[in-house]
Amino acid sequence: MHPGRLWLLLIIVPLTAWYIYSLRDRSASLRVPSLSPVAGLGTSYKVWLRHFVFALQMAAIALTVVILCRPQDISSWSESDVEGTDIVIAMDVSTSMLARDFNPNRLTAAKEVAAQFVAGREHDNIGVVIFAGESFTQVPMTMDNATLINAIHEVKLGFIDDGTAIGDGIATAINRIKDGKAKSKSIILLTDGSNNCGIVAPLSAAAIARKFGIKIYTIGVGTNGNAEYPAQIDALGNIHYQMMPVVIDEATLRQIASTTGGKYFRATGNNVLEQVFEEIDKLERTHLDVQNFTHSEDAYWPWAIALLLTLLLAALLRYTILRDFTM
Repeated sequence: MHPGRLWLLLIIVPLTAWYIYSLRDRSASLRVPSLSPVAGLGTSYKVWLRHFVFALQMAAIALTVVILCRPQDISSWSESDVEGTDIVIAMDVSTSMLARDFNPNRLTAAKEVAAQFVAGREHDNIGVVIFAGESFTQVPMTMDNATLINAIHEVKLGFIDDGTAIGDGIATAINRIKDGKAKSKSIILLTDGSNNCGIVAPLSAAAIARKFGIKIYTIGVGTNGNAEYPAQIDALGNIHYQMMPVVIDEATLRQIASTTGGKYFRATGNNVLEQVFEEIDKLERTHLDVQNFTHSEDAYWPWAIALLLTLLLAALLRYTILRDFTM
């Protein structure tokens, strides 16, 4: 709809004024000694038809303006009781996340799946924390999915000191989420190793999360057996890999999840990692009573038909009954 175009109807005002003014010039006059011979004659019906044709022309203009406004039939009803959740994705960015047991490596696979997860959570308040030897807030809590997705794709190694400070990562995530207003709060922790540095012990951080009613879903990222790990980086920046056994502290990750009422997952490949996030997505779905229906379509056809009939009637009168009548 474009209701502002209705102002075009004002053009009818000067056209009508011009028509009334022009009638004075069209009136014929004749001097006669007496009006008695024509006293009984009335105004010809053609005079009134001439005015009627002008009215039809103005009506055609009005109908054209209405059509330009694009009238629409809109059927819309909406009932929504949406309550989102607060989620923080805490992602390990230690050097070992470049291991090649995922395609192309663990970090890239984790970023892609995390971005897909965020894209499907329209009503949630989500933040991103990265950790290695220390922890850092990549994105504060926000509902701007585009910002979150871009920030996740921009995560790289080297932002912070190397190592695996799982406890610090959880602690930073708690600080980001604890003051949220959502009834459901959860942290998704991705790591491929064991806690080997940091200030806060992982189980102490889990106990703090439990006090704030925060669930932690832990994901151990790494295949079973051996994997190609980055061993060294040469002077040209090339990474050299070597086969090493995959070691993940699953016992601690399970205990973290159990302490907070969450769940532990082991992701051994790209497909499994996607399935893990799909399961977490289902577990953290708040019941939504949403009914949205919007239907709109152009409804100018009745006005167009009326315009066509108006123009046809005006043309019919003008070129038949009023054909020999001065307009």
